Amino acid sequence: MKDIVVSMKGIRKSYGNYVVVHDFSLDMIHGEIVCLLGPSGCGKTTTLRIVAGFIEPTGGRIIVNGKDVTDSPPYRRNTGMVFQAYALFPHMTVAQNVAFGLECRKMAAAARRQRVDEMLALIEMSHLRDRLPKQLSGGQQQRVALARAIAPEPAVLLLDEPFSNLDAQLRVRLREELRALIKRVNITTLFVTHDQEEALAIADRVVVMDRGVVEQIGRPTEIYEHPRTEFVASFLGTCSSLSGQLDGKGRLQLRDNISLPCDGPAGDVRAIIRPEFVRPATVGETAPVFGARVLSSSYLGHISRVVVDLAGEKVVMDARFPGGLPPRAGETLDVVIDPEGVRLIRTANIHSHADPN
Repeated sequence: MKDIVVSMKGIRKSYGNYVVVHDFSLDMIHGEIVCLLGPSGCGKTTTLRIVAGFIEPTGGRIIVNGKDVTDSPPYRRNTGMVFQAYALFPHMTVAQNVAFGLECRKMAAAARRQRVDEMLALIEMSHLRDRLPKQLSGGQQQRVALARAIAPEPAVLLLDEPFSNLDAQLRVRLREELRALIKRVNITTLFVTHDQEEALAIADRVVVMDRGVVEQIGRPTEIYEHPRTEFVASFLGTCSSLSGQLDGKGRLQLRDNISLPCDGPAGDVRAIIRPEFVRPATVGETAPVFGARVLSSSYLGHISRVVVDLAGEKVVMDARFPGGLPPRAGETLDVVIDPEGVRLIRTANIHSHADPN
């Protein structure tokens, strides 16, 4: 088995009777990027700050490189932290900010200068070494904060909502740069976000959390393609969730007049359907065709997003239409649902856990 750098064992945090994090366990291997993903208040930031040492857990242990650091202060945990607001020292230059952690570790001046030069070259900011933070763009400030955290070569890098202060286009570009940089230095990284697209684009594994409890852990493709609970399916991307019954004979009945081929034991299920698996029927269609009424439509450029009423159920469809323009609300439309894109969740898993409170 690959080297485990960080091990969180049964982490719990509560304030009185209110449980913020409930029995959180996770092992992270060397060089792995793990994302804690979930809505506001799910416990992801609290978990990150417990690992950093800024919050004391109610229970559980934190192991870093085989050493129990649960009771150690942040500066003795060998972690590097990039805060949501970057927290650069405004009176220090770029080079001085990057050197700060090295000075705290009493690194010799010559070695310190060499390490700062390496870090500035890594983030492609050598030419800006003498600038103050106020003279930098948001993206440049983020890179300086990242270089400052990485410079002392911590065992684990911790990122708290690293793109929250950036505009949409810059977020997309910098998340690609961030993943490439982290992989280049091969540092184990734990980061927090509520942005599903960021999690899918950056992480090697995603931990989906809700109300302090882990809903599912897996690779981005696994989480998206095979959600274990309705919460995971609905939070990670757009989907339609329809009540259905499996007859145990290879058919999924969604409504009296809507059924699809689907294997599985008989029982009540929720059918999770991503919008890319619903499409307009074509001439001479061989697949089952269902009549629908358009409730709303939005032109998004590369595709149009259309919400239809399908036998009393709202179903979302992403598709291209002739001429590029989607149908209008009130129009009728024949649609096809690709059975390969239907994911089934047993009724018992719709709410995967009891309220920890």
